[in-house]
Amino acid sequence: MTITPVATARLLGGTPPDPLPRISLDEVVDLAARSGLTGRGGAGFPTERKLAAVAASRARPVVVGNAMEGEPLSRKDALLLRTSPGLVLDGLELLGGALRVKRTVLAVGHHIDPSAVQVAAAQRPVEVRRVEGGFAAGQESALVNRLAGRPGLPSDPRRPVWQHGLDGRPTLVLNAETLARLALLARYGDAVVPGTRLVSVSGSSADVLARPGVHEVAEGSTLGEVLEAAGVATMRVRAVLAGGYHGTWRTRPDDRLDVGIVHVLDRRDCPLRASADIASYLARESLGQCGPCLNGLPRMAHALDRLARREADPTLSADVERMQALVIGRGACGHPDGTARFVASTMQVFAGHVTEHQAGRCHAA
Repeated sequence: MTITPVATARLLGGTPPDPLPRISLDEVVDLAARSGLTGRGGAGFPTERKLAAVAASRARPVVVGNAMEGEPLSRKDALLLRTSPGLVLDGLELLGGALRVKRTVLAVGHHIDPSAVQVAAAQRPVEVRRVEGGFAAGQESALVNRLAGRPGLPSDPRRPVWQHGLDGRPTLVLNAETLARLALLARYGDAVVPGTRLVSVSGSSADVLARPGVHEVAEGSTLGEVLEAAGVATMRVRAVLAGGYHGTWRTRPDDRLDVGIVHVLDRRDCPLRASADIASYLARESLGQCGPCLNGLPRMAHALDRLARREADPTLSADVERMQALVIGRGACGHPDGTARFVASTMQVFAGHVTEHQAGRCHAA
């Protein structure tokens, strides 16, 4: 494999002028392993392990690019497909050749403009499919089911898509940013390690940050460095939600950023009210196929809403914690666990607010 030296390569810089090399499967796996490449869709799963699992099958696999972006706080896939569609397609073609795939599909969320990537894919062996779906639409088995014309519900986790996915074949599902990063690694190797990541930065109020939107930052950047790039008024920050609606609240600017979403909570906003609204949204986004989603999430969101409304009920905190314990590890997919993790972070980081609210007071007010 020939590696072209490069000083700087960016995910949002368009398709590089250097041609995409044809490399073997072993070389792709080695690149992913040496670079520490992980999924950029939220789960952070090591890419080389996904590759190795699919490659171990005797059947010709399918590769699916995931640009569903059902998370309300994320905008990075939409921007990537608009500014660097060729880079995402390069990643798909790279894997298609290395794995000798039967089929290659790029799934684009219904709210994302697919025109740029459709034009770029016109002369490539890649299907671009626009797919409906909500918050959980990007879950890989739910996505595979929807692409197959079935309801977009997660499948039995004991039968993962890397064993039995689209068209009944082993299926590799990778996020659009992961594919773009892989295309840069194939061209430039260690010259783009550690590389960059895309971060969607937003705020709970319009004036808490000067430059909202998607920022490309160096891998390993701290939370404080990302906030500075976005022009955040640090004195206005109460906390930061890192990782989206299934993420956790953070308050330390020196934390290393390992996620692609940062949402700044204005000090003037009540954290329990903001968290209760998110928990209610997550309860509504239930896929309705297991008890934790049908019963646990609405009850947990309702208890958190009562806390936000400053109801003087000393049992509310215990109700929230009991609901967390009842849903964790019992769902048909990761949605209940992700919601419980977010609510647990709320109760821990804003414990003082919980106490104040139960006494009928609110720091923000």
